[in-house]
Amino acid sequence: MSDKKSIELYVKPAGGWDALRSSWQALRDQQVVMKGASTLLRANQPSGFDCPGCAWPDRNVHSTFEFCENGVKAVANEATSRRVTPGFFAQHTVAWLNEQDDRFLEAQGRLTEPMAYDAASDTYRPIAWSEALATIARALNSLASPNEAIFYTSGRTSNEAAFLYQLFVREYGTNNLPDCSNMCHEASGVALTEQLGSGKGSVTLEDFEHAQAIFIFGQNPGTNHPRMLGELRSAAKRGCRIVAFNPLRERGLERFADPKAPAEMLGGSTRIASEYYQPRIGGDLAVATALCKVVIESGAVDHTFVARHTHGYDDFADSVRATPWEALERESGLSRADLEQVGRTYLDSNATIVCWGMGITQHARSVATIQMLGNLLLLRGNIGKAGAGPCPVRGHSNVQGDRTMGIYEQPSPAFLDRLGDAFDFQPPREHGYDTVAAIEAMFDRRAKVFFAMGGNFAAATPDTAHTHEALRRCELTVHVSTKLNRSHLVHGRDALILPCLGRTEIDVQASGPQAVTVEDSMSMVHLSSGMNPPASEHLMSEPAIVAHLAVATLPRSRTPWLSLIEDYDRIRERIAQVVDGFADFNARVRTEGGFHLHHPGRERVFPTRRGKAGFYAHALDDRKPQADVLQLMTVRSHDQYNTTVYGMDDRYRGVHGLRRVVFISRDDLERLQLRDGEHVDIASVWHDGERVVRDFRLVEYDIPPGCLAAYFPETNPLVPLDHHAERARTPASKSIPVRLLRRSAA
Repeated sequence: MSDKKSIELYVKPAGGWDALRSSWQALRDQQVVMKGASTLLRANQPSGFDCPGCAWPDRNVHSTFEFCENGVKAVANEATSRRVTPGFFAQHTVAWLNEQDDRFLEAQGRLTEPMAYDAASDTYRPIAWSEALATIARALNSLASPNEAIFYTSGRTSNEAAFLYQLFVREYGTNNLPDCSNMCHEASGVALTEQLGSGKGSVTLEDFEHAQAIFIFGQNPGTNHPRMLGELRSAAKRGCRIVAFNPLRERGLERFADPKAPAEMLGGSTRIASEYYQPRIGGDLAVATALCKVVIESGAVDHTFVARHTHGYDDFADSVRATPWEALERESGLSRADLEQVGRTYLDSNATIVCWGMGITQHARSVATIQMLGNLLLLRGNIGKAGAGPCPVRGHSNVQGDRTMGIYEQPSPAFLDRLGDAFDFQPPREHGYDTVAAIEAMFDRRAKVFFAMGGNFAAATPDTAHTHEALRRCELTVHVSTKLNRSHLVHGRDALILPCLGRTEIDVQASGPQAVTVEDSMSMVHLSSGMNPPASEHLMSEPAIVAHLAVATLPRSRTPWLSLIEDYDRIRERIAQVVDGFADFNARVRTEGGFHLHHPGRERVFPTRRGKAGFYAHALDDRKPQADVLQLMTVRSHDQYNTTVYGMDDRYRGVHGLRRVVFISRDDLERLQLRDGEHVDIASVWHDGERVVRDFRLVEYDIPPGCLAAYFPETNPLVPLDHHAERARTPASKSIPVRLLRRSAA
């Protein structure tokens, strides 16, 4: 990448005409220009559907333009005119399909009928719904223990489907309910629950209107949550200080041209980050510690708040004071002058929001880092007042709601008590498998049936070769899906694909068209109802699939499964009986914009074990890296949503037509005697040996020396299964120790 290209990259804003052109092209590619455009006008509207693209809240329920470029791609791909029929499967063996890339699989279109794997022909063949459900029921009921089955959940599953799903699984007899939270924000939940008494963020969109400073750690909203840029733009224009921390220079954190602002579409843009710092990968714990040090040593602690609402301050403050600046500089990769400047920005603000994404959560020390960010907020009383608080920004559109509904391998006794009382059974109490443990159990053949409610488990998980072998050792794998993906091709001895309705489609049950509900990143719960005819007459809704599977598997269940799915209001009535905060669910969710789930921290109530918010001290790593070992972080391209690859371009980073790239600093190119454009292999360095991915092109980029970045899922094979967050077990995909190998040495 030349100097000229680098300069252009950081001057040209995110959004603008490029976003509109890309959105238009997505509709054309899926051959749904008119259908897609009319569908988008119902996205994030009171009478429409919740966009499946991300979990960012909706600002204006009356707006006709409440979607972004990535939302357009998600909707276009779901509303596509392309179909994956039984004829397609008859023409292509699983072996051949497995040789195709993820973009090819996604591009084939919507699944239309239930399919069962036929080993003799190595193809999927159509199967009737009744036979498919009976096959699953036989497999589940033949197991020696319910704990030999694993039930995975994607974050796009609705509240109603998730509630029925966890109920079915627990009536079946296990808490093996791993989900995508295990791989993304599990660290946020662990850290915040212990520290503040709730694993969710406390802020709402209204707080963004009152914040005097917004700190953004390890997050790239321009690609992952583009609608967030609208809030940041508004905050910046009124003078709010926005401080970004990211090893990579990201265009969306620098400037944004709002497609809804005519002046900016004619050539203007808004500066987003007033300060932009590039810590070394894994250096955020040291950054947060340094900011706490500035607050404490400047005498700016809100001692009234600390005394009234917290515990552990004295020991924490002593630990921070004892941490030398030399260690903070070394571990953060930033100078003392920079860290003190950021500290002054924090001190000058009377209301600060701290946001973070997976650039924080997917590290070995992620729980410690999040608690240090929490410490920073507590020091100045930045919780429980307008414009302040923690804001973990989650990805999947209902990943937070799924957890609220009980999708969790470690349910609380109180939740299980209410569930058992409401449905007249004894829920299992033994904790189940999280995602990492589920892979280990399948690999060891302690788990024999794998059922996935959405998602793309084979592509999303770490240690790809190990995970794929684990799935292949299962007796049965089942995937509820809308589109073809890698997980259908990495299967057990027997395998089923169950096609379901998408978020944009009309769901008709016995009482008529139905609506589901979702919960966004800021705890707003609202209705979502599709408007398009189903892609096939053979599709079932996720709640219906769960209910019919429960009837087939649990003949003695007292739960009126089929009655519940006749009218989803009945499911919501049961949710109101079991889940905290959902009293009068049906009435409240029908108010304009839905309702907000109460967060106790907003009233400065902290339901921790000690009844107060906690300060927690965490020592730095004091790493001594080897000269030839670099830290690799996995990232998305701009043409990608989680594991779904829409295209081969990443225009915000100046990459076009390829994905096997690794971003590297000029200093490291010179130090390692490599060249921009040269192809290398990447080998992760771990206690059990090396894992290698091959043939990646080096791209010179503005990233700190010693740090690399590359796209997932291509680099997921480099993440060992036991390389995960302390206490949270989130795969540490943002800090992988690697070496670069010249292709000639491979």
